[in-house]
Amino acid sequence: MKKERVLITGGAGFLGSHLCDRFIKEGYHVIAMDNLITGDLSNIEHLFKHPDFEFYHHDVSTFVHVPGELKYILHFASPASPIDYLKIPIQTLKVGSLGIHNLLGLARVKKSRILIASTSEVYGDPLVHPQPEEYYGNVNPAGPRGVYDEAKRFQEAMTMAYHTYHSLDTRIVRIFNTYGPRMRLNDGRVLPAFIGQALRGEDLTVFGDGSQTRSFCYVSDQVEGIFRLLMSDYHFPVNIGNPDEITILQFAEEIIKLTGTQQKIIRRPLPQDDPKQRQPDITRAKELLGWEPKVSRAEGLKITYEYFKSLSRDLLFQRDYKNFEKYVR
Repeated sequence: MKKERVLITGGAGFLGSHLCDRFIKEGYHVIAMDNLITGDLSNIEHLFKHPDFEFYHHDVSTFVHVPGELKYILHFASPASPIDYLKIPIQTLKVGSLGIHNLLGLARVKKSRILIASTSEVYGDPLVHPQPEEYYGNVNPAGPRGVYDEAKRFQEAMTMAYHTYHSLDTRIVRIFNTYGPRMRLNDGRVLPAFIGQALRGEDLTVFGDGSQTRSFCYVSDQVEGIFRLLMSDYHFPVNIGNPDEITILQFAEEIIKLTGTQQKIIRRPLPQDDPKQRQPDITRAKELLGWEPKVSRAEGLKITYEYFKSLSRDLLFQRDYKNFEKYVR
């Protein structure tokens, strides 16, 4: 029997690679597409010899062609950390505009169901807490984070337009902070930044007074929520994240306890437009998908810490970009 085929853009990235694993496990033929601007082939090299896996080295901001039938398309191609989208702002905007246009067009031609990865960043620095899907957000389009926030907001609007005017079968997932193995150690997000600093013997950098909050979802829970949403009949955005909220200062203290290090916590000015609160309202996911996170932060952090400890010393001390700590979120 011929297997159904799924295209996963950003397939060599953190979340994309875990989705490749999940769809292989579910019995699909997986095509991963990535231009490797932030993705890494090491995330998917274990799949290269699998008979139901293909990799296309390609930028989705240009014309996208995949021969044969496609049952599903999952669009996860985008820089997703402050370091990335501040270093490559134009590419970030292009993948959220030209890229989504190309993939929606491909889905229309192939008669595929398409799920797009949006983000909690569409809520900006929220004035409503926790954030439900009905909240429109508080976003500064001309600020340093605007290239990412507005790319994702446009992506949602374009997806809904294709659903409304072309009757395209679409899904939109709003992803809240997700963590786990295969994250890049120095990508600028708060969790790998803290663990990386602890492993290097550096003091942990907290921005502002540390009272800003985040809610961390382990990657296996995130993938399960995405999979359930794809298989549902719901076309509007759905928050997938863990509502277990914690302040950044408390989180830094958890990392110090986890790693058994003796680092101090040092303070730096809060970056412009950095969200003060981030917590998903997951009522919709519970009611529509029967989904809620299962992995506790303590359990997930232990697994993630062991992964980062296994990295080579060269990678541990690598700095991909200048002043990366400035952009931690």
